[in-house]
Amino acid sequence: MKLILLGPPGAGKGTQAKMLVDHFGVPQISTGDILRAAVKDGSPMGVKAKSFMDSGALVPDEVVVGIVEERLVKSDCENGFILDGFPRTLPQADALTNTLSALNKDIDSVISLEVNIEALVVRLAGRRACSACGAGYHLQYEPSKESGVCDVCGGELIQREDDREETIRNRMSVYNEQTSPLVDYYRQAGLLSCVDGMLPIDEVGKDILALLEASK
Repeated sequence: MKLILLGPPGAGKGTQAKMLVDHFGVPQISTGDILRAAVKDGSPMGVKAKSFMDSGALVPDEVVVGIVEERLVKSDCENGFILDGFPRTLPQADALTNTLSALNKDIDSVISLEVNIEALVVRLAGRRACSACGAGYHLQYEPSKESGVCDVCGGELIQREDDREETIRNRMSVYNEQTSPLVDYYRQAGLLSCVDGMLPIDEVGKDILALLEASK
C-alpha cells in the first residue's frame, strides 16, 4: 500500500496514518515529525527549517523533498508507505512522482480528509504538551487533572508556538493557497477519494479502510 493522506494541519492525518500502519504493516512517513526532530537536535537543516515552522510557513521544497527521497529508499518502504504531510505543494507532488518513477513505484491511492476550518482552529489552539515528557492534552477534549500540570510527570503544560491561533490561521491560509490545489492534481490523476474528517476518529478510520478496500 502506497498511500498519501491530504488535509489541513490538525485534520487528523497523523492519527489515521498510525491506524493504517497497524493495518497494512507499512511505515508512516511524517515530514512534520522529521522536521521537528531536526529542529530539536539543532542540525543545520533544523536551524534552517525552524524560522519557517515557527511562523506557520511551509519549509522550502528543497529541504523537504531531500528528506523524503532519502526515506523512501530505505528497506522498510519496499512493501509500501503512508505519506503524512507530504506533498504539500504542486512542485513537491511532481518531485514525488519523479522519485517514485525512478524507483519503479506508483502511488496507489490519495485520501483527502475534509474538515471545517473554524472547528479545526478550536481543535488545534486547545492543544497543550508537557514541557518535560511531551505528553499531549487538550483544554476542551482531554484536559489534565490539574490545570497546567502534566498527569504523567507533573511537568508544566505549554502551548507550542505553531498551535497559537494566529499561527494556525496563517497555516490554514498557506494550506488553502499552496496545498489545496493538490486535491485537483490527484483527482485528475484518478487517485483521489474524500473522507469527512469531522466524524469521530474510529468512523473516519473505517471510512478510509472501506475506500481502500473498494479501490483494490
